[in-house]
Amino acid sequence: MKIKFILAIFIITWLTLIVRVFFLAVESNTYYENLSHSNTIKSEKIAPVRGEIVDRNNRPVAINELGFKIQLRPHLRLKKNIKIFNEEIDNIVKLLPNLNRERLIADYIKKDSYYNHNYIDIVHFISNEDIMPVYSVLSLRENVNIVPAPKRYYPYGDIGSHTIGYVSRANKKDIKDDKLLELIGYTGKTGIENYYNTYLQGEAGEREIKVNANNQEIEELSYVGANEDRKLTLSIDIEFQKYVSSLFDKKAGAVIVMGVDGAILAASSFPEYDLNTFVSGISHEVWNKLSKSLDKPFTNKLVNGLYPPGSTIKTGLGLLYITTDIDKTWTVDCRSSMPLGKRVFRCWKKDGHRITGIKKAIRESCDDFFYKGSLQVGIKKMSEGLMRYGLGKKTGVDLPNEFIGVVPSRDWKRKRYNRPWFIGETVNTSIGQGDFLVTPMQIAQFTALMATSKLPTPHFAKSIGTKPYQPLVQEVLTEEELKKLPLIQQAMYEVCNYPKGTATQYLSSKVSIAGKTGTAQVVTILQDIEDRVLEHEMSYYNRSHAWFTSYGPYKNPQYVVLAMVEHGGHGGAAAGEIVSKIYNKLLELKYIK
Repeated sequence: MKIKFILAIFIITWLTLIVRVFFLAVESNTYYENLSHSNTIKSEKIAPVRGEIVDRNNRPVAINELGFKIQLRPHLRLKKNIKIFNEEIDNIVKLLPNLNRERLIADYIKKDSYYNHNYIDIVHFISNEDIMPVYSVLSLRENVNIVPAPKRYYPYGDIGSHTIGYVSRANKKDIKDDKLLELIGYTGKTGIENYYNTYLQGEAGEREIKVNANNQEIEELSYVGANEDRKLTLSIDIEFQKYVSSLFDKKAGAVIVMGVDGAILAASSFPEYDLNTFVSGISHEVWNKLSKSLDKPFTNKLVNGLYPPGSTIKTGLGLLYITTDIDKTWTVDCRSSMPLGKRVFRCWKKDGHRITGIKKAIRESCDDFFYKGSLQVGIKKMSEGLMRYGLGKKTGVDLPNEFIGVVPSRDWKRKRYNRPWFIGETVNTSIGQGDFLVTPMQIAQFTALMATSKLPTPHFAKSIGTKPYQPLVQEVLTEEELKKLPLIQQAMYEVCNYPKGTATQYLSSKVSIAGKTGTAQVVTILQDIEDRVLEHEMSYYNRSHAWFTSYGPYKNPQYVVLAMVEHGGHGGAAAGEIVSKIYNKLLELKYIK
C-alpha cells in the first residue's frame, strides 16, 4: 500500500511538471511574443494639421503659421540627471533669451513622471524666424527634440472676432471629452472654430517603428497619414465685413447682413477683440480690461445678447392681429395714453397719433394701436404666433451656445415664477417690452420671414470641404397670413419712405428698402412722470437700445440688414446711417442686382 501511495505522488508530481512545461513552452508563447513585440515595436500618433477657414472669395480668415516646438527628454529631474536638466534649460534660455526659465521648468514638471517615456513639450510654439538661427545648435543636443508645430493665426485680427472665434490650449475637460486633443493640444473655443471643431481638427495618423533597448528608432514599419487640412468656406465676405465694422466706430451692439436665403454676408458683435491674443494665452492685464468692460466684449451679442425687441416685432404682431381677431380696416383713436387698471400705458408720441389703422401703426410705430389690439387678440395667440415666426427658440445658426430668448406667455410665467399672468403684461408684450427678450440673429431671421414669407436658417458655412452647405427653409405662414402679408410689407416700405415714417429722415440709401425701427427701454419710466426725459439727456447706460431691421430691394428682396446699437436711443437716428451705407456698399459691390 505504501508503494502505491508513493508511486501515485511520484506520478502526480511529474504530471504537474509536464503540464507546467507545456504551458510555458506552448501556451505562453503568444503572450511572450506580444510582450517582446511591445518592447521592440513602438506606435506613434501623428497630429493632424487644422483645416483653414476662408471667406466666400477664398481669402484666408484662419490659417496655420509655420513654427516649431521644443521638447526635452523625460526623467531629467531625477537626482542623477538634475545637473543635465539645468544645463539644458540654461542653454535654451541663453540661445532664446525671450523665453521664461521658470515657465519652461513648470511646463516640464507638469508632464514628467515615471510612466511617461515621451519627450515633453516645454516651448509650445516658436516662429520659424526665431528658431532658424539656433536650430543647428539645439538639434545636436541629445536631450533636446525640435519638431514642427503649426500655430493658428487670424490675418484680420479683430474683424468678425465673435463669428470666426479662436482656438487655444485644451484644458482637462476638453481632453476628457476628446482624446485627440491630448495629441493636438489646441481646440476651438468660440465661434465657428468651436462649432466646426471636429471637422477642422481632422483625424490622427499613426506610424509604427522598431526601437532598440535605448528607445532609439531603428526602422519605420508602417505609416498612415493624418486626415487633415480640411477646408471650411464661409458665406461671409471678410473685406465687406471689415467695411461694416468701420461704420460702427466705437459703439456697442451688433450688425447682421444676411441673404434672404439665410446665407450671412457679414455679422459682427461689438466691441470686437484681436483673436490672436488668445491663441498662446492672454495676459492678465488684457483679460481684466476686457472682462470688466461694461460693453461686454466677450459676449457674442449675435446669439448670446438678449434684448427687448421693442417695436421691431410690431410687423409680426400686426400680421397676427389682422389674421385672427381684428379686421385689416380696424382703427384706434390714439390719444397718447391708455388707462388700464391702476396704470396708464403711454404711446411714445406725446400728442398721440389720433385715428390709426394697421399701416399707420407700423409706419409711425403707434404703441396705442398695439396696446388695444393685444386686448382683442390675447397673449395666447400672440405668443404662439410669434414663436411660429421663429422667436423664443433657436434659429439654428451655425454658432455654438445659441440662446433662445423669451416670448412671454401664461405657461412661461407659471413655469418660471409660478405666478399668474396679468393683463398689463399682455400690453407690455405688444410693444416688445416687459419680459420679452430676443437675440439680433432672431430678429434678422424674423425680418427675412416678413420679406419673403419663408423662415430661413441663418448660416455662415458656404461649403464644408467640397460639399455645399444645405440650409433649411421653412414655410410657417397660414394661407390667410400669406394673403395679408403684402399689407405688412407695404407698411414696412412706408417706414423708410413715407414722410412720417420713423426711419425716413435718417436714410440715404440708393436701394429701395423696407424696414422697422425699434427703441427698447432698459429702465422703467415711473407712472408719475408725465414728461419723458429725452434719450440724449439720459446717462449713457440708461438710454434705450436702438434697433433698425430692414430688407431690400423692396420689390425684389435679396438682403436683410440689421443694426442694433446698445444705448443708442431712437432706432432710426442711431442706426439709419449705418444701414444706408451698408445698402450702398452692397450695390457698389454688385451683391444687390
